[in-house]
Amino acid sequence: MSTRNNQDRLGGAHDIHQDAPNLPTPETNDGSDPTSKPMSFSTPTEFVELPSKGKFYGEGHPLHGCDSVEIRFMTAKEEDILTSKTLLKKGLVLDRLLTNVIVNRNIKPESLLIGDKNALIVATRVTGYGPEYNTRMSCPACGESEEHSFDLGDADVYPGVNDEEKSVTKTSSGTFIVKAPRTKADVEIRLLTGHDEKMLQRVEEKRKRQNLPESLATTSLNSFIVSVNGVNDPSYVQSFVENAPAADGKYLREAYKIIAPNVDLTFNFSCSACDHEQPLEVPFTADFFWPQR
Repeated sequence: MSTRNNQDRLGGAHDIHQDAPNLPTPETNDGSDPTSKPMSFSTPTEFVELPSKGKFYGEGHPLHGCDSVEIRFMTAKEEDILTSKTLLKKGLVLDRLLTNVIVNRNIKPESLLIGDKNALIVATRVTGYGPEYNTRMSCPACGESEEHSFDLGDADVYPGVNDEEKSVTKTSSGTFIVKAPRTKADVEIRLLTGHDEKMLQRVEEKRKRQNLPESLATTSLNSFIVSVNGVNDPSYVQSFVENAPAADGKYLREAYKIIAPNVDLTFNFSCSACDHEQPLEVPFTADFFWPQR
């Protein structure tokens, strides 16, 4: 895994809640034979550290100022969710999964910052199948496919930073001002939530159905840019996105990655076939929630 300043291991934040043992307790209050009574099981829980530390949620949000979230361990009920054809078709599997495991019912998965949501997804997988994740990856250079093994417990929690090289300034409302290098425009950026992530997916799916070319670059910029030079009119922002030099767009997307708290799942890829090396993201394939047993 790559390392950054002020990072903690995700695995180190998973503290099992001692008040939730998973041992069976016979219901024998009436003095009868305990073997004739049903056994009561309670699902263990643990606390997962949030990359955001709760700093970017409004005062009305249940995670405002909270640095962790309590989740239940995955059970067979969650496996049913993962195999639901209806939920898979609607793209609701992960949200329903998190709804089931998050102890605080006031926390809605779609309202989570993407980085916090990613942390909970990784932690949930670890509670169900352990930290070892084996999957196949293709080399970006030669295309050779080979097996790779990852320890999800070693994932870094990246809290986000104000990078001076990106000229980032945090505002009182939880957004960030970044100066674009070519146009010198002051661009206000906000952090995206699970709801925004769904909207981006729907936009691209719609374009695909209409046989239109992908627009990931402009769509992503439109999703997180709040204002340009203090003007938040959507048409003005859209004009900037479509007409600013490509270097500004690239710079702003890179700035967003640096600003946004997240789980860092990058690793140093090395191909045994052609010796190509480069940092890559750990891929979330079908093996992620369905490891080979």
